[in-house]
Amino acid sequence: MISPEILAIALGYLMGSIPFGLLLTKFAGKGDIRKTGSGNIGATNVLRTGNKGLAAATLLLDIAKGIAAVLLARQIAPDFMAMAGFAAFLGHVYPVWLGFKGGKGVATFIGAILGLSWLAGLAGILTWALVAAAFRISSLASLVTAIAAPVYLLFLGPRISVMWAFVMTAVILIAHRENIQRLIRGGEPKIGRKSQK
Repeated sequence: MISPEILAIALGYLMGSIPFGLLLTKFAGKGDIRKTGSGNIGATNVLRTGNKGLAAATLLLDIAKGIAAVLLARQIAPDFMAMAGFAAFLGHVYPVWLGFKGGKGVATFIGAILGLSWLAGLAGILTWALVAAAFRISSLASLVTAIAAPVYLLFLGPRISVMWAFVMTAVILIAHRENIQRLIRGGEPKIGRKSQK
């Protein structure tokens, strides 16, 4: 028999590894999103196809993965909710189906935060929206949100989840290292700009 804790983590990873951006763009006849723009499977790169509906659907589904992993764990292994959210995040960043080459995990990270504390999650979403509206740069908004969200959890969520949130933040910062370099140079693209790889 598989223990509830292992089951929660495994299901979290498998849910997180569903590449919604890739699947939606293929079904919509947009081809392989990994050959467009940044090559990422997330909503920001899907937006570069020019289809806002697909990008919105990708964003919502990637957020939902993180929420679902945490809520499922709450039912079968409550003490492992944060680890299940982390597993979903890792599934998105390192999906087994795509040779462990996935997205940068920000939407699924936010979903996991929402599952752990809806107030902290909403604060993270508001942070992303404000930074994105002010600067029109998705990566900057993502980086600021990734840094701020664990702090929100510290005050608004379960304390045990804060450690896992900081680990996810570290992974997001590493995944965005090229974006950080472009931000320093002033060469990071604006939100919605079409681009071909």
